Amino acid sequence: MTDITSAWAELGGDPALLARVSTVTRADALPARLPVRELARACVGVCALAGAELGARRAALARVPRVRVDDGAVAVSFTSERRLLVDGRAPVAFAPLSRFWRTADGWVRTHANYPHHRVRLLRALGLPGDAAPTAVARLLAGRAALEVEDTVHAAGGLGVALRTPRQWTAHPQADAVAARPLVERGRLDGSRARGFAPLDGGPLLPAAGLRVLDLTRVLAGPVATRTLALLGADVLRVDAPHLPELPDQHADTGFGKRSALLDLSSDRRTFEELLAAADVVVTGYRPGALDRFGLSPEALAERRPGLVVAQVSAWGAYGPWGARRGFDSLVQAATGIAVLEGGAERPGALPAQALDHGTGHLLAAAVLRALTEQSYDGGSRSVRLALARTAAWLTGGTEAAGEGGRSAGSEPGEGVRMDEGDGKGMTKKEEPAADAGGLRDAGPWLAGTDSPLGRLRYALSPVSFDGGPRDWTRPPGAWGADPARWL
Repeated sequence: MTDITSAWAELGGDPALLARVSTVTRADALPARLPVRELARACVGVCALAGAELGARRAALARVPRVRVDDGAVAVSFTSERRLLVDGRAPVAFAPLSRFWRTADGWVRTHANYPHHRVRLLRALGLPGDAAPTAVARLLAGRAALEVEDTVHAAGGLGVALRTPRQWTAHPQADAVAARPLVERGRLDGSRARGFAPLDGGPLLPAAGLRVLDLTRVLAGPVATRTLALLGADVLRVDAPHLPELPDQHADTGFGKRSALLDLSSDRRTFEELLAAADVVVTGYRPGALDRFGLSPEALAERRPGLVVAQVSAWGAYGPWGARRGFDSLVQAATGIAVLEGGAERPGALPAQALDHGTGHLLAAAVLRALTEQSYDGGSRSVRLALARTAAWLTGGTEAAGEGGRSAGSEPGEGVRMDEGDGKGMTKKEEPAADAGGLRDAGPWLAGTDSPLGRLRYALSPVSFDGGPRDWTRPPGAWGADPARWL
């Protein structure tokens, strides 16, 4: 079940602490056929509880602070990339080639937000680099969906065939995913118990003084590190100079962090200096992609005993798809979620990128719990999550719902443009009366600030406990503008 009790058990938390959690339920938040609201509430709830637990441990409090989860705050945060305004301008969520396409026998979902992914997609299809969406649509209309999936993957692009839940269940990757826990936790060595410096006065910041090396991209990993930054961590995101980030994506997920550029292939000395003083390393690249740089959990812990290594991927680091790239929208299409939320004849989507946001909050919770466990019995720790495993948690027990479309009387949380349009996933005439998260008024959970990027309107974090922080201490700065060193 997608509830806080099962999520807290996955994290190894003390069940008695669940009594410290209260919920403000809002029936209009994150409307969907699947229990998206319940999943989102559980992920945020365990993240806040893990933060409160660590804060109580560090501040020597007699009781863990009370946690309050508000469905409104959760819904707004889970749609943060659509809440963002930069000097009044709304970002473009999806590029024109990131969408569903009709094929000869079904549908394919592609992802081409990054320029290099667009190039690979068009190259795989034998189209010129300036090909219009209409040319892609004409070509794919005559191709089989699974053939397109294989061709695009072979070229390093991103695209998956739409599958029903039953079709996904029959796939070997689904078997590999189902065999794993929602949160994989491991101990890497027998290093001594972690000691924490005393917390200063002011808001209770459970991660204060901790250094988090952020090697993540899109979207779950950055959500996790953004949350750790809220809770007081010094988060340094490091990117390769040849892989620039999308500006609006950086503006959304860069709160509380610093951003530096570092080429691991030519400047290992700087990286090793950062690692030597890090407490947590979070990676979000395709499984195995960073191993050649000595960044597997085992290799990192060997060089930095006492480290917490957190990893997130799309499909999991196992099974036939273990080395594949992926994004939330692709996982929704492959695992049957798009069919459950729409239908086989017209795929739908969740009201938010809930796999990304939910997994990101679970990842942050797993890091916080690992830090708490280290304070008792030490050991370098590893935690690992996958969007596909979160999808299995969301869809568990839905077999009785069948392979069809949305249940009677429910409304889609997000319109999905299929054949033409601007690539944003919704045309103007398709916008629902309520906003992206299903709410009539998102104002209480939005804030504004000036930044080096301009005037920002942004979603506040839904992670809340008594005495804890209410907002980030710094807005995002320019991508890659900070030095690659700790404060």
